Amino acid sequence: MRDPYEILGVPKAASAGDIKKAYRRLAKKLHPDANKKDPRAAAKFAELNSAYEIVGDDKKRAAFDRGEIDAEGKPRFHGFDTGAGSSSAGFGREGRFETFTWGPEGFRRSSGRGGGFGRFDDILSDMFGHGGAGTRQRVDEEDFSAARRGQDITASLTITLEDLDNGVTKRLRLPTGKDVDVKIPPGLTSGQQIRLKAQGLPGYGGPAGDALITVTVAPHPHFRIEASNLRLDLPITLYDAVLGGKARVPTLNGAVELAIPPGTNSGRTFRLRAKGLPAAGGGRGDLFATVRIMLPDRIDADFEQLMRQWKDLKPYDPGRD
Repeated sequence: MRDPYEILGVPKAASAGDIKKAYRRLAKKLHPDANKKDPRAAAKFAELNSAYEIVGDDKKRAAFDRGEIDAEGKPRFHGFDTGAGSSSAGFGREGRFETFTWGPEGFRRSSGRGGGFGRFDDILSDMFGHGGAGTRQRVDEEDFSAARRGQDITASLTITLEDLDNGVTKRLRLPTGKDVDVKIPPGLTSGQQIRLKAQGLPGYGGPAGDALITVTVAPHPHFRIEASNLRLDLPITLYDAVLGGKARVPTLNGAVELAIPPGTNSGRTFRLRAKGLPAAGGGRGDLFATVRIMLPDRIDADFEQLMRQWKDLKPYDPGRD
């Protein structure tokens, strides 16, 4: 994936507020509902959400800036090379060392403590069986011949709200470099983990570990998620609020028409049954639309005069209580 800062069109030193503004602007521009003729609209929108997940989160942004994770939020894997042969060795703190050998008795690890790095020649001579006049070293052996299960690995995956609604299969590259298909079932909650059996690190004569995939739902420009329910702000005109009218309400499956009763106040919430997300136990949640009365973009003289006349003839105080 491209650099998340480049995708959002912001410099690396941008503030959190500027990043959020850039995301909201691009989310409205790139949303699939606004680009139905563009076959790549969903991919562009998903790329934008993945970028915002990285730089819109303080911890992930810091980790990305330090080079600890890549543009997809995956840990940068640093492997290591060993030379050919049946044994290898490494040194820890305070001159402690470990050797690894493979022979008829299976895989074995030996560890010991020398006189520090100043005794490096003595350690080498002891490792290769030449004796040595240096300080004697205590060696403990641990048997690795018993079967051991491999370690689990973790990865993250970002999906859109539409993916969550329909259920989808996503291709994901694990930290091991392997590509796997992750099936996202309808009704999954943001932050939930999916376990892929035997997709982790290999074991020693035992089964491989698992891959634990944390699924995150990207922020949506209109909807807010509350379990299986959705919420949105519904803008209406002043005259529809006073006289009543019709308002088009977006849903995940197309817009529906909602009747606005006369005298509707800003803040009133309407419930649209079964227009939310699939619920884990079956069925669907609801969509809650909260009315926001919007004034005209331009207040002209006629409108001002009408309001002055109303104020003089019919004053009222909504905050009297």
